[in-house]
Amino acid sequence: MIDNSIILPLIVNLFAAIIQLFFWRKTVAQRIISIAACFVVMLLSAQLVNKVYNGGILIMEAANWKAPFGIVFVADLFSSVLVLFSSLAGLAVSLFSAAGIARARMLYGYFPIFHFLMMGLIGAFLTGDIFNLYVWFEVIIISSFVLMTLGGRKPQIEGAVKYMAMNILASTFFLTGIAVLYGITGTLNMADLSLKVAAHENRSLINITAIFFIIGFGIKSAVFPLYFWLPSSYHTPPSAVVAAFGGLLTKVGLYALFRVCTLIFIPDEFMKNLLIWLAIFTILTGSFGAFIKRDIRKMFSYLIVCHIGFILAGLGIFTEVAFVGALLYLFHDIMVKTNMFLIAGLIRQLRGTMNMDKLGGLYADYPKISLLIAIVLFSLVGVPPLSGFWPKIYLFEAGFMSDRYLAVGAIIIGSFITLYVIAKMWIDVFWKSPPGVEDSGEGAIVDKFKTFSLSKKALLVSPIVLLAAISLYMGLYTENIALAAKRIAAEMMDTTPYVEAVLKTH
Repeated sequence: MIDNSIILPLIVNLFAAIIQLFFWRKTVAQRIISIAACFVVMLLSAQLVNKVYNGGILIMEAANWKAPFGIVFVADLFSSVLVLFSSLAGLAVSLFSAAGIARARMLYGYFPIFHFLMMGLIGAFLTGDIFNLYVWFEVIIISSFVLMTLGGRKPQIEGAVKYMAMNILASTFFLTGIAVLYGITGTLNMADLSLKVAAHENRSLINITAIFFIIGFGIKSAVFPLYFWLPSSYHTPPSAVVAAFGGLLTKVGLYALFRVCTLIFIPDEFMKNLLIWLAIFTILTGSFGAFIKRDIRKMFSYLIVCHIGFILAGLGIFTEVAFVGALLYLFHDIMVKTNMFLIAGLIRQLRGTMNMDKLGGLYADYPKISLLIAIVLFSLVGVPPLSGFWPKIYLFEAGFMSDRYLAVGAIIIGSFITLYVIAKMWIDVFWKSPPGVEDSGEGAIVDKFKTFSLSKKALLVSPIVLLAAISLYMGLYTENIALAAKRIAAEMMDTTPYVEAVLKTH
């Protein structure tokens, strides 16, 4: 069904960025415009999910050029749900940024660039053209590089260089894969590619082309062995920026992997085994990296890598049950990882550091905030019945049904190490006395939160409350989210409705 409104979330972010350029020196106006735009995008995204869920796949043909000759935007349930979760994360980051980003960074164009980033993310989810996907990836890379370097501190520049270098390498593999694919098939439309790649006789050439995409998207998703750019760069920018990165950027790479592996390059047994082994090593390297870190953001960065392996394992198992588990974990991870970095930013606001050796006593000073954070930490660990628990049940079931015991074992190891490092963080940051208090006999440190204005308190805490509430809902009412995940998984196993909707062969 043709529906040009599917790109409204993209358009709103574009216009928000442009309008903010006229308020370059007026940071209060920029904050208001950003929060309002993010709220509107969230409403439009929810409406889009409702339309797709009840009415089926929607498409938009750019300039009325019919597929496969023109660029199309496609809103199926997978892409539209990710647009919704991205908009929720974007709203939370915008709220936190209004109080957590220094005015000096705002004057360098923080909010306009943030909305260009959100526009790129939404465009990547909605496009139905493989080269257009590359274009949106470039929008994301450029925007994220600018956000990462705002302020110009040496650690930021160093982290940004690593980030940019690896993403250029990923883009090179991606673009090379597109060139080979176009040479083989003569088309760039993903639905058309689905038909032409399936009919191509030279399967070795198809598999080699698929490897280019797996490497390109694997780098962007921080998959083993080229994951090291993520923990080397995500601890350098402000927490609001890293919250957007940690919750959304790697998920675009995973989305692209799922899209091409279920629509274009249906993996054979070799490819499934490759994905499984990549998932196992990603889980292990990420979890052991988190095990030794004492900086909160560095630890969270390695946990991002670890949990990407959980999602990738679901793709490697390649059954409908595995897809449900991977999707549920993907949705959960967007909310929780965004929230974890916002929490790290809040801790820095309260204590001035994120080094766990220098922290302590947060529960005694801020019991209500600590209990709120505990909900997020329990969700991350996967304590039943919270949102991180149910996806693993589906992944375990799929792993045992497919005899993928090593993948199941890796997920169990990753889960226990996650539990250990989060428990250690809780003890060090919240329960133990602050450094020097026990030896000197001094009381608790000054309650810094009381010095904040009411508006700053609200802007710092409300996004954490919002995302924690969504995580709670996803855990306590998993059956509602699972219905959507099961429907998406079924559409991944049978892509005929997607192809017919785009090419209008029905």
